[in-house]
Amino acid sequence: MTKSTVERPRVVTREEWLTARREHLNKEKEFTRLRDDLSRQRRELPWVRVEKPYVFDGPEGKETLADLFGGKSQLIVYHFMLGPGWEQGCPSCSFVADHIDGSVIHLAQRDVTLLVVSRAPLSQIQAFQRRMGWRFKWVSSNGNDFNLDYHVSFPKDERAKGDVYYNYRMKKFGSDEAPGASVFFKDPTGDVFHTYSTYERGLDILVGAYNYLDLAPKGRDETDLPHSMAWVRHHDRYASK
Repeated sequence: MTKSTVERPRVVTREEWLTARREHLNKEKEFTRLRDDLSRQRRELPWVRVEKPYVFDGPEGKETLADLFGGKSQLIVYHFMLGPGWEQGCPSCSFVADHIDGSVIHLAQRDVTLLVVSRAPLSQIQAFQRRMGWRFKWVSSNGNDFNLDYHVSFPKDERAKGDVYYNYRMKKFGSDEAPGASVFFKDPTGDVFHTYSTYERGLDILVGAYNYLDLAPKGRDETDLPHSMAWVRHHDRYASK
């Protein structure tokens, strides 16, 4: 893959650099405060009781949505683009998934279960998971309405009409499956509530590699690409390391 050049800013003395860095630090601190406040507002959003009895196919057999919490009160689901009959999972979703295994044990210490759901049959999911070497829990929603209800799968008749409902608006989408993340809470009585879902750029926060790139001089370096993640490959398909 061709490496682009970076337009080099002016070169200054160490003292001048420190002055500019301190000015930028003030902006970074303000952004951190704004992000903390936005996260607080997210936690204060109203909840919706989940009434539908979703049943998933998982490594341990059939499991309800309540079962997926695994003894925790909070559940985060990543909606991975892998539909029935697909040869492999979405490269961009795989980019996100490469960050999951290391997080699972840490989230469990904070009463959170993190797992992945796709509409492909379980056998198809497990074959791709073996190829990629991931260990996180991944279940199939094939045969239930979970993906449809959380707006990450689009029936062919819906797509044939032109626009589909994704990221809280009607828009054109070039696939039967879409990425997203949904959050649920289970209270002591066993009732389950949907608290949050995010899609598109809202998923950036899950991609640790992007945070590293944002620190680098060239940033994400995606301006001249057909779309933002056009450079991403499955981690076993890059030409070089």
